[in-house]
Amino acid sequence: MSRDAELAELLTSCGAVRFGTFTLASGATSDIYVDVKKAWTDPARLVAIATRLAARVGPVDALAGMELGAVPLVVATAIARGLPYVVIRKAAKEHGTRRRYEGELPPGSHVGLIEDVTTTGGSVAASIAILREAGLVVDRVVAVVDREEGAAARLEALGVPLEALATLGELRSRP
Repeated sequence: MSRDAELAELLTSCGAVRFGTFTLASGATSDIYVDVKKAWTDPARLVAIATRLAARVGPVDALAGMELGAVPLVVATAIARGLPYVVIRKAAKEHGTRRRYEGELPPGSHVGLIEDVTTTGGSVAASIAILREAGLVVDRVVAVVDREEGAAARLEALGVPLEALATLGELRSRP
């Protein structure tokens, strides 16, 4: 049973957890797909998720998240905690500042990285590299769902703990 049965219900009742055959961003196929965007488009669900994330990010100076999936989560969690945040771009813009993230944080700021779903940790590791390159310290990653396919180990190797509100195993074992 899930550590947070209410969260599991919140995700499944809006169709954010679906069963079938799906191709993941990694190229792998899976019989379960988790689309947290289905949940964060509803204000009540977004607030419920952000409240849980806010309780788990720990003592940080700011929050960060990769576009698109983490943006509403980061904004809502930042509001709940009263923290500044940055939004990481998947690719630098070809014009203007060409920065990899939007927002201003002084070097040395301790940042909590928010993710919607982690699988192997590839995109999370890229986000950590972008933030570190800017002189920021990534203290932890908090994901709504960890698919338990290597992200925790990959992040641990980078010295960053991963905490998930729910795991794929917990969602799969729901009655």
